[in-house]
Amino acid sequence: MIDQVKLIDLPKIEDPRGNLTFFEDSNQIPFKIERVFWTYDVPGGQKRGGHAYYQQNEFIIALSGSFDVVITLPKGETKTYSLNRSYYGLYVPAITWRHLENFSTNALSLHASDSSFDETDYIREFEKYKKVYEK
Repeated sequence: MIDQVKLIDLPKIEDPRGNLTFFEDSNQIPFKIERVFWTYDVPGGQKRGGHAYYQQNEFIIALSGSFDVVITLPKGETKTYSLNRSYYGLYVPAITWRHLENFSTNALSLHASDSSFDETDYIREFEKYKKVYEK
């Protein structure tokens, strides 16, 4: 699944009055949206995430400010995606360990997912994640 993580460009409609960007499930992102949530007011130096999902796919956008999404492979290697524009986002499929860090002041991250919140879908221990990934 990790090889499917990708940046997705979104439509950017430029207008002198201000630009507009949107996304629609199945037109820009590879799943039907079931839930949307956002994080904001993240204190300096804090991280968010630090988990994977068994089933849930996610699309993450920096609506305001910037932050990094760090994808960690089972052997510990990482790949960092810097999100700092509202006209592209990062698709993160299920069974992908991630965390968000380096939030700028007033950063706002928007997350769209293909399922409702379900605590049992979370993999919160990296060692367990490695075992699930290897199956």
